[in-house]
Amino acid sequence: MTSSASLEIAELIARTALRDRAAFRDLYARTSAKLFGVTLRILKDRSEAEEALQEVYVKIWQRADRYVAGAYSPISWLVAVARNHALDILRARRPVSDDIEVAAEVADAGPDPEQSSIYRSERARIDGCLDTLEADKADCVRGAYLDGYSYEELATRQGVPLNTMRTWLRRSLIKLRECLSA
Repeated sequence: MTSSASLEIAELIARTALRDRAAFRDLYARTSAKLFGVTLRILKDRSEAEEALQEVYVKIWQRADRYVAGAYSPISWLVAVARNHALDILRARRPVSDDIEVAAEVADAGPDPEQSSIYRSERARIDGCLDTLEADKADCVRGAYLDGYSYEELATRQGVPLNTMRTWLRRSLIKLRECLSA
């Protein structure tokens, strides 16, 4: 992130601390994709990550006055808020111990053998179609749609402009759709 972008985000956080709704809207627009990626990587469930993201922005609204400009990068502070909230959700998930007798009556929620076979077959088809793409483009598709990386992060990793990354991903998805339809 450039220093000017970092300064702009720090300014938006400062204005949010003063309850400036327009600044908060701009802060959300500029940082929500990044923070969604953080929550999604930790929680591994899209709907849960979306809900967590909303809760993260409530915390940012309530705690924006705690951000100390210059002490941390503003995006690092925002990522820390998102990361800590997602980790709190994971900690809260830990099940309470039940009697072992209750566990004997619980049905297996996993897929049955037929479903497992279908999933493996579909996964093999998808992997086969991904293998038809150039290696770097297949890595970008996996990064964007399986690992939750933003287009900007992928463009930086590959050393290409953002619009080039968008084009690569769009064309790769078209090729995957054609391969899977065949």
